[in-house]
Amino acid sequence: MASGSPAVDLQVGDRTVRLTNPDRVYFPARGETKLDLARYYLSVADGVVRALRGRPCMLHRFPTGVTGEKVHQKRLPRGAPDWVPTVRVHFPRWNRYADELCVAHPADVVWAVQMSTVEFHPWNSRAPEVEKPDEWRIDLDPMPMATYADVRRVAHVAHDVLDELGAVGWPKTSGGKGMHIYVRIAQRWGWADVRRAAHAFAREVQRRSTGLVDLTWWRKDRDPGSIFVDWNQNTRDHTIRCAYSVRGAPEAPVSTPVRWDEIDDADPADFTIATVPARFAELGDLHAGIDDAVFLLDELLEWADRDAREGEGAPEEEPQDLDA
Repeated sequence: MASGSPAVDLQVGDRTVRLTNPDRVYFPARGETKLDLARYYLSVADGVVRALRGRPCMLHRFPTGVTGEKVHQKRLPRGAPDWVPTVRVHFPRWNRYADELCVAHPADVVWAVQMSTVEFHPWNSRAPEVEKPDEWRIDLDPMPMATYADVRRVAHVAHDVLDELGAVGWPKTSGGKGMHIYVRIAQRWGWADVRRAAHAFAREVQRRSTGLVDLTWWRKDRDPGSIFVDWNQNTRDHTIRCAYSVRGAPEAPVSTPVRWDEIDDADPADFTIATVPARFAELGDLHAGIDDAVFLLDELLEWADRDAREGEGAPEEEPQDLDA
């Protein structure tokens, strides 16, 4: 590991970002470095900026590479250039504030890489209305004994339900063993309503999945061979990797947008910082149209009211800590 290698200056549009220790190995499986990570994010710049634009963003930093310490950072790291934008968010439990990264330009992403960021975890709301989500996130989370084939089966059920609702779902691999489906929503509802709508949707997917979906609140109590449709990712300050975010693992996997007709054949392990740039160059950003397909939650909220009357409403959320 050449941790003392000379810094390099990367020209990113009209801005210059200095990258120190560019030869530091971040991903040992193939030996990819901090510079390789920065170049990867530049290769998918349009997509990752679209995924992050205007959103408060938690950074997952790995100062010595992904086999070392992981730092979850909500506040913008010190020393940022004056062109790096932030958004201030309030944490009511402690009555404290944090100025979080709010990406507007590819250079903001590359500067975050300079600060050892590997993963980008944005909120599902955008400034200036950060208390009103504009993104409903469907997180298909496999339990330890479930397979990716099980994830695929539940994804198809979710797709069917979305089609019946008239909602457009935008799938992507999670960067791990699961799958995410994003739906752009009108920025009219608060966190509680979006979460209730997400839970009502998860209940409908569960009904149609012949025992494959388990919505039990506590992970330890779920069927180990089931898929959890994690509606709770729509709670305030809950975040997951954005489209094109790398995951902090030795193989450098990428949370990659896929087409619905790829679901049955796409293997998440095939999407890494070594392979996604060529795919992006060929296909472009498969989520490019997401802002043009806005869904209204009214019908799902009717489902949520029905479930509540039947005693099957969403469990109460737990307060979040300001931990970084």
